[in-house]
Amino acid sequence: MAESSPSSSSSSPTTTATWANGMLILAEDQLLLILMLLPVQSVLCLGMTCRRLRSLLSQSDTLWESLCVRDWRLRDLGDDDDGAAGGVSKYKKMYRRVYQLQAVSCRGLSVSDPDVYPGPRASHSLNFVSGSLLFLFGGGSDGGRHLDDTWIGYLSNDMKRILKWQLVNTGVPSGRFGHSCVVICDHIILFGGINDNGIRQNDTWVGEIALHETLGVTLSWRLLDLLSVAPPPRGAHAGCAVDKNRMLIHGGIGLSGLRLGDAWVLDIAENFAFGTWHEVVGHTLPVARSGHTLTYIGGTQTILFGGRGLGYEVLHDVWLFDTSEGQSRWVQLLYELGNIPDGFSLPRVGHSATLILGGRVLIHGGEDMYRRRKNDFWVLDINARSFKMQSANIYQRAGTRMWKRLKSEGVILNCRSFHRACADSSGRYLYIFGGMLDGLLQPAEAFGLRFDGEHFLVELVI
Repeated sequence: MAESSPSSSSSSPTTTATWANGMLILAEDQLLLILMLLPVQSVLCLGMTCRRLRSLLSQSDTLWESLCVRDWRLRDLGDDDDGAAGGVSKYKKMYRRVYQLQAVSCRGLSVSDPDVYPGPRASHSLNFVSGSLLFLFGGGSDGGRHLDDTWIGYLSNDMKRILKWQLVNTGVPSGRFGHSCVVICDHIILFGGINDNGIRQNDTWVGEIALHETLGVTLSWRLLDLLSVAPPPRGAHAGCAVDKNRMLIHGGIGLSGLRLGDAWVLDIAENFAFGTWHEVVGHTLPVARSGHTLTYIGGTQTILFGGRGLGYEVLHDVWLFDTSEGQSRWVQLLYELGNIPDGFSLPRVGHSATLILGGRVLIHGGEDMYRRRKNDFWVLDINARSFKMQSANIYQRAGTRMWKRLKSEGVILNCRSFHRACADSSGRYLYIFGGMLDGLLQPAEAFGLRFDGEHFLVELVI
C-alpha cells in the first residue's frame, strides 16, 4: 500500500494540528475536546479572544450538546428543538434558556376519578418512582392524627396529568408523620417518624414496587435487616438518597423532644438484603435542627438548608455534605442576606427543596419564626461560581449570588408549610401535594390551620 503524501495528510485541518508562522494551530476537534473540559464561563471568555473561537462557540452543536449534558443533564430538546436558526447552535440557545431560568409555571393537576385520591395531610412523603409513578405514604392530618395509607399516582405520558390514584393496602409500616422516604433503584427506603401518640420511631423499611398488566401496582414491605445499631429514634428529620446505594439522614426531634444534630449514613447491599448504619463524625457539623431539608445534587455533594434550631429560631444556613476522596465532611457555605431583595426572607422551616434541571435546588414554601407561611420559589445554585476558602470548613462565595427568586406564573399557590414535592427524571416538572395552610379563624380556635389535599404541577419556564 502506498504511503500518504505529506500534502494529503495536511489537507484535513479538522483532525490534525498544523504549524503556521511558528505557531501551533489546533484542529477544530482538538479545540472542542479542550473546550468540553472547561467551565462554561471560561468557554465564553475564550470565545471573545478571536473570530475563529467565536464562530466555533456560536455554531457547534457538538460542543453545546456536550455542555448541556454535563451541566444540565439535558440531552433531549423535546418541543424546543427549533434547529440552528440564525447560525446559532440550538443547544447553545437551550443552554442559555436553562442558565437564565427566571420563572416557573404552576397549575392544578386534574384527577380522572374525583372520588379516589389521597386526603389532606402534611409531613408525609412523596416520591417519584419507576419512571411515571408518584408514591405517597403517611403523614399527619386534622387533630394530630397520623395516617398509614399508601397511594400510587399514575401520570400521563406528557407527565402533566394524574390519570388515577390507587390505594395500596399493605398493613405496614405503621402510621406516622415526619418520616424520611427515599428511592434507590426503584426500591423505597423509609426511616423513622412520629405517631399520633408522640412515639418516635427508628425502624428501617424496604418497599418493593411491581407493575402488573392486570393488577396494576403491587407493593411489598419488609424490615431491613441491619448489621449495626440504628440511629436513635426521631421524626421531623431530613433525609435523602446519596450515590446508588446509600441514604443520609440528619437531625430531627428525638425521644425527649430535644432537637438532634447528628448525621447517619445507611449503606445498603446490592440485593437490598441488609444494610449498615454508621454515624458521620467530624469537627464541624451543622447545628441541631428539625424541619430542614437534605438534597442530593449529584456526584459527591448533598445540600442541607434551613430548619428550626434548639432555641426554636428559624435558620437560613446552607451546608454542603461532601464525600469526595473517600471521606465525609460538612462545609458551611456563607452568603450575605443583604443580597436578598427587600421584602423577602430566606429563613424557613417546613419547606421543600428539590433537585431540578442543572444540578440546582428549587426551594418552595415553608414558614418563618412567626409561623407565617410562604408560597415563594427560590433557586439555590452553589455551582454558579467558585468559592474562596475562608477557613478549613467555611467557604465564602466570591462576588456572586447563590440565590435567585423566581417569578410564579399561572395558578397562585396558597402559602404552605410541611408539604412535599418531588421532580421527574428530567428535573423540569415538579409535583407538589399537601401541607399546612392558613385557615379561617373559628371562635373557639386560637389560630386558623387546615391541611391541603390539592395536587399541583410546577414547570420550569425555559
